[in-house]
Amino acid sequence: MIFARGAIVGRGLRVGISVVAALGLIAPMAQARPVEQPPPKRAVATGYGGAVSSVDPDATRIGLDVLSRGGTATDAAVATAAALGVTEPYSAGIGGGGFFVRYDAATGKVDTIDGRETAPAAADEGLFLDEDGNPLPFGEAVTSGLGVGVPGTPATWQRALDRWGTKSLGDVLEPAEELAREGFVVDRTFHDQTAENAERFADFPATQELFLPGGEPPEIGSVLRNPDLADTYRRLAREGTDEIYRGPIGRDIARTVTDPPVDPAAEREVRPGAMTAEDLADYRALDAEPTHVDYRGYDVYGQAPASSGGTTVGEALNILERTDLAAADEAGYLHRYLEAAKVAFADRNRWVGDPEFSDVPTEELTGDEFAAARECLISDDAVLPAPVAAGDPRGPQDCTARTSDAREPYEGPNTTHLTVADARGNVVSYTLTIEQTGGSAITVPGRGFLLNNELTDFSFTPNAPGQPDPNLPGPGKRPRSSMSPTIVLRDGEPVLAAGSPGGSTIITTVLQVLTGRLDRGMSLEQAIAEPRASQRNSDETDAEPGFLARPEADSLRRLGHRFAGTAEIGAATGVERLPDGRWVAAAESERRGGGAAGVVVPAP
Repeated sequence: MIFARGAIVGRGLRVGISVVAALGLIAPMAQARPVEQPPPKRAVATGYGGAVSSVDPDATRIGLDVLSRGGTATDAAVATAAALGVTEPYSAGIGGGGFFVRYDAATGKVDTIDGRETAPAAADEGLFLDEDGNPLPFGEAVTSGLGVGVPGTPATWQRALDRWGTKSLGDVLEPAEELAREGFVVDRTFHDQTAENAERFADFPATQELFLPGGEPPEIGSVLRNPDLADTYRRLAREGTDEIYRGPIGRDIARTVTDPPVDPAAEREVRPGAMTAEDLADYRALDAEPTHVDYRGYDVYGQAPASSGGTTVGEALNILERTDLAAADEAGYLHRYLEAAKVAFADRNRWVGDPEFSDVPTEELTGDEFAAARECLISDDAVLPAPVAAGDPRGPQDCTARTSDAREPYEGPNTTHLTVADARGNVVSYTLTIEQTGGSAITVPGRGFLLNNELTDFSFTPNAPGQPDPNLPGPGKRPRSSMSPTIVLRDGEPVLAAGSPGGSTIITTVLQVLTGRLDRGMSLEQAIAEPRASQRNSDETDAEPGFLARPEADSLRRLGHRFAGTAEIGAATGVERLPDGRWVAAAESERRGGGAAGVVVPAP
């Protein structure tokens, strides 16, 4: 057997030498114990037969193995996502949701699946208000049953496989089941994320037992096993996702939400939610049309509402298309990028919510006419005062910059993204999440997975006083998301796909990666590694240390930009199709400890 990151890769996961070599992970066959160091991560790989990029080498390797055995991009994406539920359980898993965007090489068409979580039927606009009508403290809402939405990830996996897969759910879950049962080696990122959440985790016995062995975060180099999750995956493999939506796992989820299992010694007040078995049975992953904009001859497809990713990235690109970014100097490019994001976020916060509950002007938000009216607010020698007032995509526009008293909505910074391409040319861009790092912190006892806190993505109160807010809670409603899985085509053929975690910074991360690659001549690897700044219609722009160290940062300050330092923004992955037919898989080189990019057959 081959050991990698502490996981026995055996039954159901016969990895070809080319796949392992693609990741630089060849291990001696005689090695019969878990390694003490996680396998090396690789930020870029080039070759044939398909590509996978994720944050984790175990997950990427599992996806590559599925491709090497003839699986589609969809098969590999679900297998990779299931593995991330083992090794990245604080970012994603079957207790959460996400958005799945797919390009079909045979038809040239892009489709999406909306697997966003939904609010229970008992939820109303006062979901996060206390007994006096005041909004709850955000942290209190996060670590509670109140913030847990009905999970959409299992339904997304099944729907994707039904539409575009060649393998069964059992086939693609088997490698992740093995990984959960045999374990993985804890790296620095996992250890640090556990330590940051240790106080929350300690208040829930099932979470403490799983993630705080001996009452402490697991040591770097130790092997973490999750036999309960392995058993859950096995049950789903045999019985299907009805085990969650109409069966015993679902009943356990509802019971955990309505009666959170808190340590009797805990001092934390943990509010219960109101999820029922009927809420789970009513859940559907939705087939949805993508958003689409034409950007300098590229067709850019994204996720439509309830995600705001596709509309906001699309609007910002339409605004930027009116400037020759390739000819601009670096400071001029960055200024335009930040101002376009500022304006697009103003419109996002006002107009985007669940289209089943609100009249969301998706077509108008991504239209050229509205972009022209919004672009005229931006000048090359000044900064728009923030927060910028939203425009009306369906109404007449003038070129007068106005401010508003709207607040910047808060979203948790976690989530994960994976990108996959197969030998047939199909491409998947898939973002999935449980919201905060560690979600609600509540593990379903005996099931091995954390529950999300996605309902805290709703506005607790109207974002702008006296103005309608499409993102208030409601029964069965999907909270607005910033997830931005994106696929770019040219003449019907794939150019690249990308996405990122990072809460509301997902949108600006994807926008910066796209403009870096399509306008500024960077390679995909360079565009992902580039120092980031994120402007989301506020007085200050979040910026990484590497961005603030650039000489252009001083030029931007002279224009009026103000910056707030932050350690890192996003953790993108992507794939690109080269003209000669090779695939490039690209991931982070540093952020979140670096990502893992691989191809089935490496070729220089």
